[in-house]
Amino acid sequence: MHDHISTPGPTRSGSRVRSAVVALTLGAALFTAGAIGLAPDGSTTARSGPHAAPARGSLGALQARVRKTPQDADAWAALGMSYVQQARTTADPATYERAEKALRRSLAVRRDDNTGAQIGMGALAAARHDFPTALDWARRATTTDPYSSVAQGVLADAYTQLGRYPASYRAVQRMNDLRPDAPALARASYTFELRGRTDEAAALMRRSLDAASTSGERSFAHSVLSGLALQTGDTRGALREAETGLRNAPGDSALLEARARARAALGQTRRAVADYRAAIAVAPLPHYLLGLGELEQSLGHREQAEAQYAVLRGQETVRRTGRTPADTDAILFEADHGSPARAVAMAQEALRTRPFIAVHDAYAWALHRAGRDPEALRQADQALALGTRSALFRYHRGVVRHALGDDTAARSDLEAALRTEPRFHPLHAATARALLQRIDETP
Repeated sequence: MHDHISTPGPTRSGSRVRSAVVALTLGAALFTAGAIGLAPDGSTTARSGPHAAPARGSLGALQARVRKTPQDADAWAALGMSYVQQARTTADPATYERAEKALRRSLAVRRDDNTGAQIGMGALAAARHDFPTALDWARRATTTDPYSSVAQGVLADAYTQLGRYPASYRAVQRMNDLRPDAPALARASYTFELRGRTDEAAALMRRSLDAASTSGERSFAHSVLSGLALQTGDTRGALREAETGLRNAPGDSALLEARARARAALGQTRRAVADYRAAIAVAPLPHYLLGLGELEQSLGHREQAEAQYAVLRGQETVRRTGRTPADTDAILFEADHGSPARAVAMAQEALRTRPFIAVHDAYAWALHRAGRDPEALRQADQALALGTRSALFRYHRGVVRHALGDDTAARSDLEAALRTEPRFHPLHAATARALLQRIDETP
């Protein structure tokens, strides 16, 4: 996409999509995706789409509507998207089955010219980390309604997670050309964040915040702005953004997790633990559990850490039963707290349908932990190829480079990781400092 987002005049949109409710998160299921050092990949508060919707309403209202008017394709599509949103915020895989059932009912009622259901199927596939299928549905939606900015957003998300970054930038530009609303500007922000241009990413996210029309959009913007502040070493700013968001949405799990990370970075560990626990009480998402577990472990609270890890292992058992690819959190957890060989296999499986930078990073770390450092370096280089500013990514590559005997390059990565985020990870930050000291003391 271009480096500047234009603000066009009024555009037209298909009549069908105007009547569909769409609620999308940014990126994987986007900004997935767990603790990857980027904006949240599917782990954040879902946002309402840009089109007016006669079918709009609460989950209960939509359920009542389809019972009353079972031939209303738009209501079925809206209900399906509502289930997708619910599943992303509750970590309940069974809800995805209900989403698919509702969306397929919508398509059965109206097979053609059903952009809302096509968008929903794309979002559902992305939430399940089936990005080739997400791309297929997004292409159908953009063909059915070339003027749907929401469909362009699903297309951009699929391209991003498939590692097709220039194509994703073009889809984001098209989305903004059609309708430069909060979701479009948020995705534009992410294109700059991917490339390490955090100042521009933050400026666009502020525009997204200004354009926000719902509480969910405002909460999402504040959580991303908090994460961007951490990437630039502004821990106080990160805390301020999270607290501003929480004043308006005190139960938002993504904002609670953002405040936990900011407080941990400031050394306010007891408060950080409390925030993580509050976030998990709302939604036991894997990256919340892993964040709290590793923070508790760093504090010497082994029993409390193991309690979080036990839940993660249970979630992994459910994932394997459903045969869905692992997320980066599960891969990193397995590499550090389980079997590195199994983590390698999980990463290989994930990479087949999601060759995204965060998966390359998780694969690199799994390979390192399994003693396969030459392969690990190739994956770590791919994770950082766009210029993404991630202290965790740089730490992983620094450790790999040290293992391969390249201490000069290792020092560069480790110093970069610690320069802006001295407490980028509750366990690995201390390891990075110790490793730097050993490198400096080596004759």
